[in-house]
Amino acid sequence: MNPLLRVLIIEDEDDDEELILRHLAVAGYDLESYRVEDARSLSEALENPNWDVIIADYRLPQFDAMAALSIVKEKNLDIPFLIVSGTIGEQLAVSAMKAGAHDYIMKDNLPRLVPAIEREIREASIRRERRLAEQQLHESHEHLRRLTAHLQNVLEEERKRISREIHDELGQRLTGCKFDLKRLADSLQEKQPDLVPQVDTMLEHLGSLTQTVRRIAAELRPGVLDELGLLAAIEWQSNEFEARTQITCELTNATDEIQMESGKATAVFRIYQEALTNIARHSEATKIWVRVSSGGGFFTLKVHDNGKGVTENDLRNSRSLGVLGMRERAQIYGGEITIKGIPGEGTTLILRMPMSDN
Repeated sequence: MNPLLRVLIIEDEDDDEELILRHLAVAGYDLESYRVEDARSLSEALENPNWDVIIADYRLPQFDAMAALSIVKEKNLDIPFLIVSGTIGEQLAVSAMKAGAHDYIMKDNLPRLVPAIEREIREASIRRERRLAEQQLHESHEHLRRLTAHLQNVLEEERKRISREIHDELGQRLTGCKFDLKRLADSLQEKQPDLVPQVDTMLEHLGSLTQTVRRIAAELRPGVLDELGLLAAIEWQSNEFEARTQITCELTNATDEIQMESGKATAVFRIYQEALTNIARHSEATKIWVRVSSGGGFFTLKVHDNGKGVTENDLRNSRSLGVLGMRERAQIYGGEITIKGIPGEGTTLILRMPMSDN
């Protein structure tokens, strides 16, 4: 069986239409063709988008190829569009190609028609396959993004549960042990005073252990994030960072309390934590400036340090998993992170996160 070729012809001359179809038939095609002469009939014909090729005369009495091409583009159809004309000049041909025509052929050189059609059909097929692959890749990325977001939420919920159990269960038991030891110390004060220093030492260790438990619980999931919100959590983390590292942290809050979905707020907080961790580990900074603001539907977190300054090579380093993790957390919720460093002058990280899910 001969291959079927569905041809939409924009032409006002019967003889020219017949000549075009004869060349295609001689090339071994079974033809399904339809001829139009004006914009209305072209639009109606394009309601069926399964044409293999559109062949257009450049100039018709009340219509031309450029207007036809515009209609095809408006309908967002990727159909090979070839101009076959006996009057088109080189300048007009170049303009047509720039406008989106795939080829132009002079009527006195119709042997070029079939090879041009076959080439453009192949190219159109390649474009369709590429678009399909891009769509599938996009859908795969979207599925992976949703899966990653779900896993992050599950992880945070598990962190919250473990943090609560550590704080409540272990913390309460340690507090009970502390009271028991105090009663024991009071009892020994009269009967065996030589043992009191040992009990006091045990109380000191127990107090230190209690503080460690509270710190671990807070690092797993700070209660302030759930109870007071993102801005309070950022302030708490800034104070904790300054106390732990002795790096001065100057926080400027240029926004009121914001309304942000819990998972997104958690992502912002974790990104801030990771940024502070990177500063403490790598920057050699003595001070950081943190600014939170909102506007235009976005929440913005800016962190600048006065350290040695990150370089492009540092950012491209495949081992920079902390930076990669921050970017991925932001992308899950439609946010973006930019990081710029100047050697000897410090590094600036800017996170922009949409506050709504739309």
